Amino acid sequence: MAYKTILVHVDRTAQATGCVQAAAALALAHQAHLVGSAMTGISRFAYVDHGILFEKEIQALTDRAEEALNHFEEICRQQGITSYEKRLIHDEAATGLTLQTPYADLVVVEQTVESIHLVSDLAEYVMLHAARPVLVVPTGGPTDVTGGSAVLAWNGTPEAVRAASFALPLLKRASNVTVALFQPADAVDAQQVQPGADVSLWLARHGVRVDLVHDRSGRHADDGLLALAAEKGARLIVMGGYGHARSREALLGGVTLKVLQRTGVPLLIAH
Repeated sequence: MAYKTILVHVDRTAQATGCVQAAAALALAHQAHLVGSAMTGISRFAYVDHGILFEKEIQALTDRAEEALNHFEEICRQQGITSYEKRLIHDEAATGLTLQTPYADLVVVEQTVESIHLVSDLAEYVMLHAARPVLVVPTGGPTDVTGGSAVLAWNGTPEAVRAASFALPLLKRASNVTVALFQPADAVDAQQVQPGADVSLWLARHGVRVDLVHDRSGRHADDGLLALAAEKGARLIVMGGYGHARSREALLGGVTLKVLQRTGVPLLIAH
């Protein structure tokens, strides 16, 4: 299994440049076709009637998107990517990107550090609405996630299973994968005496080198996961997103949003 079509969000921000570099490195490692998609930033419905906007403003947004795509092409050529394409989409970023995800194996987006608590940012929106995994690249973090160590957050939920399955092409190339479980000291797993043993065995059968860390300290999973990734020098974190309803996590606080906003290494996440 490998990623053969990778979709990356293209913009002229510093965050997006690192995002494109990460996507290009993955495309090179997997011999994948890389699609760079730049959105003008206005809902596609607004273009039905140009009376809503001035032609000059529309052209300025189009020029900015085309400039970003030219920068994407420059990075592709520098990194030796031979199979790539540029897409200019007249839409706002989150929706425009999500509509393209059925035809890609992996979606790469930049991290949004600051966002309104109850409003989805780009990475969160795409993760929630696309049936594909999302690789979130943080500003200043590593851009090559292939070959280093990785941390897999595991709790046995369908979201965690999907994330682990989607991440297999990366986990198989990792130097080592730490399977991390965060449970209170008094938690009881009704399915197995040694939680995490089954997923570790499943990964091992795929040729993945696995360590198991079972944290019963009671600390929050987001703090524990990020601390463990730093301790292991991980280049990648893999986790399922929103095992609980998003509204519940937004109101009460949850692991997903905190890790999305605070991670300093690339995060592969799936819902």
